[in-house]
Amino acid sequence: MDKYLVAEQKFDLQQNFRRALKCQEQLNVAKEAVKEARGSRVWIVALIVILFAMGSDFFLGASAALFAHYFYRIIRAWYSVSRAEESLEENERWFSSKGLKLEGRVLYFREDSLLERPLDPFDDELYR
Repeated sequence: MDKYLVAEQKFDLQQNFRRALKCQEQLNVAKEAVKEARGSRVWIVALIVILFAMGSDFFLGASAALFAHYFYRIIRAWYSVSRAEESLEENERWFSSKGLKLEGRVLYFREDSLLERPLDPFDDELYR
């Protein structure tokens, strides 16, 4: 027995599918930003500068600024990841309310536990 989607929901389904793909792309970019921020060697420079800070307020301030810059980048990237995860989760809940599930970049009916029949939300034959 073939299952179909409601034709009145075609526009919303396609828009939310595009939005979900965009959210997944944003999540990947944000995760790369976290890796890059954590991989930054600014904190090493800050430690070296703090050695010179023993006798100078300037070097103490420079060291604090470098540490602040390092942690700011990490926190900003982490915040981007959490925002992207929340929007992706919101899209998954929307699809779930329509009897669908999103696995990666592919859409399935919720009852398709083996993920054998992927859906193309842009295929007009899928709507009745």
